[in-house]
Amino acid sequence: MNKWKSGIIGVVIGDALGCPVQFESREEVSKHPVTGMRGYGTFNLPAGSWTDDSSLTLALLESIRRTGTIDYKDIMDNFVKWLDDGAFTPYGYAYDIGRGTINAIHRYKRYHKPLKAGNIDEHSNGNGSLMRIMPSVLYCIQHHLSDSEAIDIIHKVGSLTHAHIRSNIACGLYYFMTSAILNEEGSLTNRLQAGLDKGFAFYEAYLADHENLSYYDRLRNLDSFGDLPEDSIRSTGYVVDTLEAAVWSLVNTDSFADALLKAVNLGYDTDTVGAVCGGLAALYYGYDAIPQDWLEALQRLDWIESLCTDGNV
Repeated sequence: MNKWKSGIIGVVIGDALGCPVQFESREEVSKHPVTGMRGYGTFNLPAGSWTDDSSLTLALLESIRRTGTIDYKDIMDNFVKWLDDGAFTPYGYAYDIGRGTINAIHRYKRYHKPLKAGNIDEHSNGNGSLMRIMPSVLYCIQHHLSDSEAIDIIHKVGSLTHAHIRSNIACGLYYFMTSAILNEEGSLTNRLQAGLDKGFAFYEAYLADHENLSYYDRLRNLDSFGDLPEDSIRSTGYVVDTLEAAVWSLVNTDSFADALLKAVNLGYDTDTVGAVCGGLAALYYGYDAIPQDWLEALQRLDWIESLCTDGNV
């Protein structure tokens, strides 16, 4: 399996499925639930259109592929190209831009310090780092880095736009779940649980203060978490809610399509919950599990796939 192709396309597919209903409430989405790729809606765009989640994921991926490493300045330069020039977008212009991300990019343009660009404020824990973290996760796994080495990189990549430790932890737990999907045996829930167990153990040793880790405590036991009713799952742009909604959708379904449809039909920040869910789902179920009509609708699919070759990574 080409894990790059599966993981990245999974992110973009989830983003594109959620794009037409982004910002709609759960009640609103339930009146016309998402059943596949469809167009227009929130941004009035054709079917298969994707948003900032995919653009920034692809900007990160292109940097890794071209440089063969994690170059924080080069990554931020790509983010600038996205914002200013419409690079890494479906139609040549940037849209659906998160406040934390745009503030970080403007800060970088002014001071040229990539690792000082992200906001460390507690109220800046949107999901803008989690939504695009997959390429750096796959880079660390492919290069067989230790967990400490990987987390150092993943925190720094996340901190380019969202530097609070709570956002860093979400990206780190995503790394541990991805690694477990690729390296463990058993059901998807069992692999996710193995990854989370390792992630929580890592952060318990890594962090002097566990306050921010405690925000993720509902994910410690996926059996009980999966049994929670839908109305207890929030699918907002808050990073904790997004990670929970994606994982809840994964453990309550048994196919790629069902996982993503459950995720985007939760409403609210549908593109990002779909993207976060989609990356993990595609790595477990495989690229071939993605419905063909969804792939055929995806904007710029050939170009995206060209970035997903193992190449220089």
